[in-house]
Amino acid sequence: MTLAVDASALVKRYLREPGRDLVIETMGDDSVWCASALARTEAMVALHRVAIGPHQQRELWAELREDWDAFVVVPVDDQCQARAVEIGAAFGVRTVDAIHLAAADRLPRPVSYLTFDRQQIPAAAALGLDVISPLAP
Repeated sequence: MTLAVDASALVKRYLREPGRDLVIETMGDDSVWCASALARTEAMVALHRVAIGPHQQRELWAELREDWDAFVVVPVDDQCQARAVEIGAAFGVRTVDAIHLAAADRLPRPVSYLTFDRQQIPAAAALGLDVISPLAP
């Protein structure tokens, strides 16, 4: 199985808050982690915003960078962007969410999609991704 991780789930991995256990367990159960190239940037900006100071930021970023080496990174190239336009138009999701979904949609099935973004869930399910989220119906 392949696990596509969006930025909302990636951020949860590094923060001691609700949802972290689901991310740790789900990623631990799968040996193939994938994410859009955008996920790292989005996650690092989010971690910067929640860090209580420069020291914590450096620690969070270091943890993410170490894990990032294990990811299969789906490029945000012209093909991904074109698919993101289609997904965004069809499902009314934000551009950044459409990019994550388009990247996951490029992966060979079966694909599980780990997200904490309620807006992505219906689109991911419609794309044939197995949604893993505490918010899924």
